[in-house]
Amino acid sequence: MHLMSRILAAVAWPYANGPRHIGHVSGFGVPSDVFARYMRMAGHDVLMVSGSDEHGTAIQVKADSEGLTPRETADKYHAQIVSDLQGLGLSYDLYTRTTTPNHYRVVQEMFTALYENGYVFAKTQMGAISPSTGRTLPDRFIEGTCPICGYDNARGDQCDNCGNQLDPADLIDPVSKINGETPEFVETEHFFLDLPKVAPQLSAWLDSREEWRPNVLKFSHNLLKEIRERAITRDLDWGVPIPLDGWRDAPMKRIYVWFDAVIGYLSAAVEWARRSGDPEAWRAFWNDQEAQSYYFMGKDNIVFHSVIWPGILLGANGQGEVGGTVRPALGELQLPTEVVSSEFMTMKGSKVSSSRGASIFVGQFLDEFGPDALRYYISVAGPENQDTDFTWDEFVRRTNFELANEWGNLVNRSISMAHKNNGAIPAAGNLTDADETLLAESARAFDVVGEHIAARRFKAGITEAMRIVGLANKYLSDMEPWKLKDDPARRDTVLHVALQVVSDANTLLTPYLPHSAQKIFEALGGDGVWAAQPQIVEVADEDLTYPTLQGDYASQQARWGSRPIVAGTPLAKPTPLFAKLDEKLGESGPEWAPIG
Repeated sequence: MHLMSRILAAVAWPYANGPRHIGHVSGFGVPSDVFARYMRMAGHDVLMVSGSDEHGTAIQVKADSEGLTPRETADKYHAQIVSDLQGLGLSYDLYTRTTTPNHYRVVQEMFTALYENGYVFAKTQMGAISPSTGRTLPDRFIEGTCPICGYDNARGDQCDNCGNQLDPADLIDPVSKINGETPEFVETEHFFLDLPKVAPQLSAWLDSREEWRPNVLKFSHNLLKEIRERAITRDLDWGVPIPLDGWRDAPMKRIYVWFDAVIGYLSAAVEWARRSGDPEAWRAFWNDQEAQSYYFMGKDNIVFHSVIWPGILLGANGQGEVGGTVRPALGELQLPTEVVSSEFMTMKGSKVSSSRGASIFVGQFLDEFGPDALRYYISVAGPENQDTDFTWDEFVRRTNFELANEWGNLVNRSISMAHKNNGAIPAAGNLTDADETLLAESARAFDVVGEHIAARRFKAGITEAMRIVGLANKYLSDMEPWKLKDDPARRDTVLHVALQVVSDANTLLTPYLPHSAQKIFEALGGDGVWAAQPQIVEVADEDLTYPTLQGDYASQQARWGSRPIVAGTPLAKPTPLFAKLDEKLGESGPEWAPIG
């Protein structure tokens, strides 16, 4: 990776029809933030963007159930999601939403580029309609038996069992997930994305993605074998209008939510640039071939990011089978460097899901346990490479024995002894082989952990950081500085070495645990912002006022590498970093949790 690379961290857009649960943030949230924070610390120019996905029938259904308008529903849950993600410390340069005038303009520009280049066309199809409301039923709101593999709970757009793309009319015995009705299929005219016209280019591009996670590459190549045209408009009055004469004022024709949501990565960058004071700043992340882009999501969104979104970009660039031109407003848009997909977090073997009643909401979790306990659990035991079952017993064990006993206790006893004996960071005398070995291991860890995070191996990174914590704990136990009252020079050397490794380990853990990292930085005598946190900023776009997440991350002090501690720096008596949890919690969880 080049020094001072430009890095786009494009984070999946959570759907604004309810609060987000810990399964969501284990897929898109914490991994993307660990990556972005490390890349900033390592000196790269990072743009991390996302927002709330607010269009589609699901919002309309939620609005109807709560007696609200779709706009009121989107406003309500967008604000709640912003609050939760801010509490978790996700360091967005901009977290916005899809109901902004800016987003509408960018989506319509992309639609127009695809249409004029010959990758979007109109045709009549059979559409699923709710008999009781007359509204289009979105593909994901229709379930039935997969005609290919026989899976009972296939969705109208895709079978999660065999991975094949479907149309609702393909399903055997289709039913509406909204009310159990059997949908009616009627003729309706819609616009389609002509994915087969970019299939050869997609295949060649995927062949060049050698460093991707194997599960993502295999799944994507399998999807390409069955690629076909895909509808990008729907019969609905809630969404982005179609920017063509005869269509833009149609009361029940809108751009399909999945199409407008993936364009949000671009529209959010455009909005960020305008708000930064340089409206063209987004181009450095999108038009520059040297820039790198990493897309973070759960595995149920792979198809949209590894096949459909790159297909949209190829078509907009005019790089498919029928050619085309690049529109000056967009420039040549770069395809993803990597699609970083996590597996599912499960509960008792089932996918964490609000609709299935198996969910632990982020806000409730943060209120009771704070952000870093959740960030640690997701990083060390989350679904990075395989589905992972969340249990309260494992959460309690990880929090008590790793965060509190190993890391928190190392920090506390090292600073406490130095405070008690010196009131400041003591000076080091002559170093023994044991001292130098530990310091060398700690310094070497920056390359190891950094390489892991840069390669999106987050679990391996935090495991190595915690190995250094373990070595420091063993060092203190072996050296027994509390027994060295008659040899204060040796005692001070041991404590200096221990505090240097605490400082190193804190830097290594900063991308993972930014909240406690700030506290440890201050406990070691630091002043100012070590690990910057996102802030909720109210903004306006024409007549729409809404909360966003933004942050000043350039001014933080956190940098990747060992910082020599300074002897004589005053130390205050430390306070415990992590509260130990009642072990009984592991048996059933808190009262508000749905699982044991």
